[in-house]
Amino acid sequence: MANIKSQIKRNRQNEARRQRNKSVRSVLRTRTKRFLELTESGDASAAQEAYRAAARDLDKAAAKGVIHKNTAANQKSRLARRLSG
Repeated sequence: MANIKSQIKRNRQNEARRQRNKSVRSVLRTRTKRFLELTESGDASAAQEAYRAAARDLDKAAAKGVIHKNTAANQKSRLARRLSG
């Protein structure tokens, strides 16, 4: 345990951020999984809607700094390719 006041605060901040990032990454995985399930089932309109939701969440996560913007772009590209193909 830290003795320095500023480090105690920094530890609290890091823990809060870790919890928030974990939640956002969990949402990203869920949205991606739902999209993949819909593409395999063949429901094109539902898959299109799921893609839009996943892409929106990826952009939000990149804007917040949870994931890198190129990672978000790569994942969106991969999903879009699956949607069109």
